[in-house]
Amino acid sequence: MSETVVVTGAAGFIGRWVVRELLDRGYNVRGIDDLSNGSRRNIAEFESTDRFDLTVGDIRDAEVVSARVGDDVKACIHLAAEIDVQESLDRPNSHFETNVIGTHNVLEVCRRTETRLGLVGTCMVYDVADQESAIVEDHPVKPASPYAGSKLAAENLAESYYRGYDLPIVILRPFNTYGPYQKTDMEGGVVSIFASRDLENEPLLIFGDGTQSRDLLYVTDCAKFIVEGTFSDDATGETLNAGTGTDISVNELATVIATDRTRISHVEHHHPQSEIQTLRCDPTKAKSMLGWEPNVELEDGIDRLRSWLRAERNDRESV
Repeated sequence: MSETVVVTGAAGFIGRWVVRELLDRGYNVRGIDDLSNGSRRNIAEFESTDRFDLTVGDIRDAEVVSARVGDDVKACIHLAAEIDVQESLDRPNSHFETNVIGTHNVLEVCRRTETRLGLVGTCMVYDVADQESAIVEDHPVKPASPYAGSKLAAENLAESYYRGYDLPIVILRPFNTYGPYQKTDMEGGVVSIFASRDLENEPLLIFGDGTQSRDLLYVTDCAKFIVEGTFSDDATGETLNAGTGTDISVNELATVIATDRTRISHVEHHHPQSEIQTLRCDPTKAKSMLGWEPNVELEDGIDRLRSWLRAERNDRESV
């Protein structure tokens, strides 16, 4: 009989790719998602298998989590979170409730059932790095938004359960992830927003001067990292970064994505106080500990994303 893994945020962008990775590896998957950010459309391809089922519920409800994570569960991968930086600045309560209280509920049920936990964090917790330095796991943290603060609080809480209860926990910090099924509005990532706007002949809008740079990780590489990290005994109690080790400025990215007909323009930054100028991952620890390396180059990832966006647009137009 296949082993079972619980995935919170299973219908979200990264969550659906983690579900796919787990199913491809032969696991049964129980998903939890309140569909506030995720979508049934994201997981539609899994409906035909009896190895995946989704509970529509909120991790802020402890009973919902308890009903999914039982003694038969091999591991829990915790992705459910509020992730919008601007939203967190405008209304911080929901980020605290979901990212901290919700994580506490997940930790408690994992403690009671002695279930291994992969906690997915964010690179946004890090302090500013100089432009020459890649960010290692012990780089100083300095959350600049309630989103980042709540995610760091969740990590600290998880670490206390590892140290206090010897609960097997791995903290996983993927850098800026992009690919199919990511939102293309302001809640999405810059690659998906740019690629979608280019496809629709809309201008690419760069917030600020565009010199800020990002380490861009394709979502299938991210999903493999999350699964490998969660199940690694060597990584238990550790924090691991995932990225390509290279960064690109938003200005350069816009040039790469824009076709001849697309205009690029700069606009006022909507949350400059929460911007991190340089995000470049040092993935050495993940490579040495997990044997993990990203496989998808940026140009290839952008091409894959374009193809998916075109197919999505054609599907909409044919309805």
